[in-house]
Amino acid sequence: MSQTREGVRWTVYDVEVLPENEWRRYEIIDGELFVTRSPHRRHQQVCVKISRPLDAWSDLSGLGETIIAPGIIFSEVDSVIPDVVWVSKERLIQIEDEAGHLTGAPELVVEVLSPGKENDRRDKEAKLKLYSERGVQEYWIVDRFTQQVEVYRREKARLVLVATLFAGDRISSPLLPGFSCLVSCFFPQ
Repeated sequence: MSQTREGVRWTVYDVEVLPENEWRRYEIIDGELFVTRSPHRRHQQVCVKISRPLDAWSDLSGLGETIIAPGIIFSEVDSVIPDVVWVSKERLIQIEDEAGHLTGAPELVVEVLSPGKENDRRDKEAKLKLYSERGVQEYWIVDRFTQQVEVYRREKARLVLVATLFAGDRISSPLLPGFSCLVSCFFPQ
């Protein structure tokens, strides 16, 4: 850990020496360490339900891949594990390292909210800023409690909120030509 005027600045090398624990997730955003518990079962169900239609569309279109919980190492001080991403085949070739981690921005990132103010701050502020700075084209923040999806798209070099969709709405994306599904499909009944 390097010291800065603000305090401790974490790096990916610091996280490598932390004890491995399948019940903990370590992420670093701008040198700040975020430690979270393994997500709730329902959180994981939502991730699977989001990935299913994306993966089916990817298989049909042949345009890319859907990946659940990939490691994205943007830099020594920015390393995150989003819930779901979609990346085009062309982009994947450019950003995947030998260890299978992504080293650049996938086109689409999806985060499913967990309860708590700290989790909200991480996903709605810190990760939104990080993904915006690193070139993510679209960011979905999925709230399993209210069954809604906030859709952020890149406009003028930053991610901006373009829609808030509810269970009865259809979600689509200019990144995914022909993809469309009901938002309710993302949530277990």
